[in-house]
Amino acid sequence: MRIIWFRLRKALGSRGGDTGMSTSEYAMGTIAACAFAAVLYKVVTSDVVSTALQSTIGKALDAPF
Repeated sequence: MRIIWFRLRKALGSRGGDTGMSTSEYAMGTIAACAFAAVLYKVVTSDVVSTALQSTIGKALDAPF
């Protein structure tokens, strides 16, 4: 199977060598990262999660050593 793959790549030439992302791919990745950050920010700053985090941190700080 490996020999077949090698011969196929040799026959096609070096067309498969994609070296990086294009500008549109960078733009889409940036937009997706910003959207994810906005959703994560909304979740973390919600009342339920904020109360849970404060409770957990308070219990950790009041723990006896």
